[in-house]
Amino acid sequence: MPNWFRLLYYLSSAVKRAKWRPERLREYQEKKFRHVVRYAYDFVPFYHRKFREADIVPRDIKTLSDLKKLPIVTKDEFRRAPLDERVSSEFAVDALRAVQTSGSTGKPLKILLSEAESDWRKAIYMRANIFCGQMPRDRWVAITAPHHFGAVPRLQRSLGLYAQTCLSVFDVLDKHVDFVCRFRPHILDGYSGVLLLLAQEFEKRELTFQPKVVFGNADLIDYYSRKFLENVFDAPYCDQFGCAEVNRTAWNCLERDGYHMDVDSVLFEFVDGEGEAVSAGECGEIVYTSLFNFAMPFIRYSVGDLGSPADDFCSCGLKLPLMRVVEGRKDSVVVLSDGRLLSPRVFTVAMGMFKFYDWIEQFQVLQKKRDFFVIYLKMNHLRVDRELVRRELVRHLLKTLNVETLDVVFDVKFVDGFPLNKSGKHMAVVSEVVSS
Repeated sequence: MPNWFRLLYYLSSAVKRAKWRPERLREYQEKKFRHVVRYAYDFVPFYHRKFREADIVPRDIKTLSDLKKLPIVTKDEFRRAPLDERVSSEFAVDALRAVQTSGSTGKPLKILLSEAESDWRKAIYMRANIFCGQMPRDRWVAITAPHHFGAVPRLQRSLGLYAQTCLSVFDVLDKHVDFVCRFRPHILDGYSGVLLLLAQEFEKRELTFQPKVVFGNADLIDYYSRKFLENVFDAPYCDQFGCAEVNRTAWNCLERDGYHMDVDSVLFEFVDGEGEAVSAGECGEIVYTSLFNFAMPFIRYSVGDLGSPADDFCSCGLKLPLMRVVEGRKDSVVVLSDGRLLSPRVFTVAMGMFKFYDWIEQFQVLQKKRDFFVIYLKMNHLRVDRELVRRELVRHLLKTLNVETLDVVFDVKFVDGFPLNKSGKHMAVVSEVVSS
């Protein structure tokens, strides 16, 4: 249950900060940055050890230019550290709220948040929607994972204030189409790949529907797919970018001239293969430093996403800096034997709901035929009952994906590792089937 006074304070403050002069915003960032570094050094064993190994103490960190003194932490390194070393000693693990990564890389990671941090994330998230024109009582539909369904408290829903109505990504496309046609939401939101399939179905049926704005997230879709969505729904498509560890970090405003970075919440660096900052307009790996995560801090944290920093500001008037190009992971659409198309995000969400998901270090879903999938699992426990995992995972996927009547076969294989693709990344969902 959010603390409403705290949440409203966070939201109103966040809206004001988006209009601050760059000099004032930088002073704010540096104050927060020094605080989180000092805190992590004092209370988080993982970072205390990392800083000592780099011969760094908090008094060495004074300005944003000192970021480069700190070691970059990869997602794999962070995952391998014991949980009690990653969590602040000031918090009891059982008292924290758990958030799970999307699984787009096939590597699960559980994030722990305090109640105040959870409220901060909500405020930063809603700021983008508000600047894109969303009003408190707008009808708002999101096609998302079932674990988000309880995100809107009963009081908020009864008042109808920014009350999101959620549809499951696992529902058949017909259900999404029927609900949207009846409900006629002002705001259409959800996983971008699923929204693209929805738009294709609207065009196929020659249906018309015009929301105020379409918000896409989770999946990365290309320029032409975005324009297709805008043409079908006759509304601006505003993409939202980020990761579960540090929340939504960048977003399109209605001008859609790049992505506004939430730099009052998360510091961005764009670095090359040697860890050096790239110039404006050049592509680099994004390294995050969260200014609000204290229960489980993320300092110079790299998740493998790519982006390109800009050196100017958006014509909308906001002073949050831009990154013009976002490049990242891109999976392939899955086509089933009945012709149904599924976004790869549906599979990663389904895997995240599996009751033995915490036993899995990494996974990959490979579609060989419309009715045949190979599920590769790398386990993080040597003594798990593999037959139990295999049997339960097949049962879970058949039920969750609503394919029990399609004679779909899931062949579960256990492996010691995965080859990377040509870009040097691991793809969690790959389809070798061409959709028509």
